[in-house]
This record gives sequence, C-alpha cells and structure tokens, in this order.
Amino acid sequence: MSFDRPSLATLISRDQADTAARLAGADPTLRRSLVGVLSSVRAAAVHGLYGYLDWLALQLMPDTAETEHLERWASIWGLARQAATRATGLATFTGASGAAIPAETIVLRSDGTVYVTDEEALLVDGIANVAITASQAGTVGNAGAGVLLALESPISGVESKATAASGLTGGADDETDAALRARLLLRIRTPAKGGSADDYARWVLDHVPGATRAWVAPQELGAGTVTVRFCMDGAYADGIPAAGDVAAAQAILETLRPVTAEVYVAAPISRPLGLSIRLTPDLASVRAAVTAELADMLRDEATPGGTILVSHIREAISLATGETDHVLLSPTTNVECATGELAVVGAITWSE
Repeated sequence: MSFDRPSLATLISRDQADTAARLAGADPTLRRSLVGVLSSVRAAAVHGLYGYLDWLALQLMPDTAETEHLERWASIWGLARQAATRATGLATFTGASGAAIPAETIVLRSDGTVYVTDEEALLVDGIANVAITASQAGTVGNAGAGVLLALESPISGVESKATAASGLTGGADDETDAALRARLLLRIRTPAKGGSADDYARWVLDHVPGATRAWVAPQELGAGTVTVRFCMDGAYADGIPAAGDVAAAQAILETLRPVTAEVYVAAPISRPLGLSIRLTPDLASVRAAVTAELADMLRDEATPGGTILVSHIREAISLATGETDHVLLSPTTNVECATGELAVVGAITWSE
C-alpha cells in the first residue's frame, strides 16, 4: 500500500489533539493559545521532514533521481555526464600565395561568435583550408555550410573574409538530466550483447556528443551490414545532424563495432510534416502551444521510415494549453515515411 504524506493542516490537527490529551486544561485550538502556536510550529517542522523524506525517496530510484544522485546512479553503471564540446571545421582563406596564417588566429562569425585557428597555415595557389575551433563550447559554435567568417585583425597578404564551406559541426551543450537519465535507463534495460542493435544505439548515445536519438537497421544494405541513423535535437532545429557529425559518428562506431560487421552511419532524411488546422481559439499563444506539442510528439514517436498516426496528431493538438477545439484539415490519414525519412514539423496553415 502506498504512503500518503499528511498535509500541514492534518499535522497541526494531530499535534493539537496530542497536546490537548497530554496537558489537562489546555486548548491549543484557541486562536491566541500559546500551546496552539507551539503545535503549529512543531507541525511545520515535521511537515518539512516529510518533504525531505519524499525527496529522498525520489533519489532512491534512477528514473526519478535528480542531478547529483542521477550522476551517482549513472557512475554505478559506468556512465558519466557528457561535457559540452566545441564546434570544429575548415575555414577557407584566400590571398597571396605564400602568405601565412598563424596558429591561434581569431576568426569571427557575423554574430560575434569566436573561432581560433588550430595550426599555422600557408596559402598555396592563393588558397588555404585551415582547421578552426570555436572558443566557446556548446551548440552556439555550430554553423551551416557557407557561413561567412572574418579575421579579427588583418594579416598581410590574406583577405579578411573567409568561409566555412562544409560548415562547423560537433558543438554540443552539457548533457541534460533528461538525456543522461534516458541513457542510464537504456543501459539498465538493454545490457550489452556483443553487437546487437541496442548496442549500436547505445554506442551512439554514449560516445557521439550531442546525440539524443538513434535507430539501427540491421542488413538494410545487405547481409552483414548495419545502418545507424541518429539525431542531435539540441544542436539543430530539426535534429538532423550535419555531414561532419555523421563522419564523427562513423569514426567512433568503426572502433566499437564487431570485426565482421559493416557499419554505415547516415543522417535521417528530413520529412517536413505539413498540416492545416482550424483552431479554437485561434490565438498566437495557442498556435505556439500546438506547434510545441506537435514537435514533442514527433520527437517521441517519429522513426526513420516509420508511420505517424493521424490520431496522435489530433491528440497532440488537443493537449496544447489553451486549445478548446480544433479541426485537422490535413493530413486526414496516417503519414507514411519512406526508408530513412524522419517526420519533423513542417509548415502549418492556420485555417479560418
């Protein structure tokens, strides 16, 4: 039988009854009674102890433990919270052949994000591809292909403008409690089996910075092959990893896979889910709540090549704060994704 924590009012009543029973002639229920004040004080102290015991009970189980105790639970299973990582990539500079770009040269993005060159480089035939790293750890350093960069200080013979032709990837924020808990529960529920599908998913989540979801398709490309897809929900708006993230994951899995397996890592193909909704009340705040609920539903249920049930779309809309009624005009049937496609929130048409 579960234990029900008594309320503060119940504890006060209990203490008043106990006081009245022990002190002849005392009436702690009177408004200005000294013993009544003492009853309230003692009850409040006991109520605080009950609260602490409630909190301790949550820490006793890994699925409800909070930060410090969650990390301790994870350490028992050989896991540690993933620290934030810095984005890296190649910056392409142009200028006079033979001009040198020193190591630790500061390069700026248009929004002020700072990168530093990793090594000295010389321009050959008027061009140099230089490895750069974000000075600040986290997703803030990630950037798409073709992002413009600029030297903080001029360098003789080198144009001040540069580009990151292939983008800047690999930046991830400190792992959240929710992500660490998900990895811990996965580790507990699916023990290592020497290369099962669960093992590949766990390897991605444990070793690829920023990875939040992973799917494994055995023999998708033939006998002996394993196709792995993953998402980085904190790093990119739709969670789809960039080419550099995929290459990093491929390199990591090559060191962990069984020797007989051929592993292919790929990013899911974004499948924007277009919707048409008639909403009541049709307010900006309700629209935002509906969009957030749909995004949460897709993060929980979408899988590469999977099906999104139209009934679950309607349910997500109904869960939105402020929504009292709606009509889902489109889609009207379940959404089927092709192999490798992952459903994400697309354009929403708000009908009148």
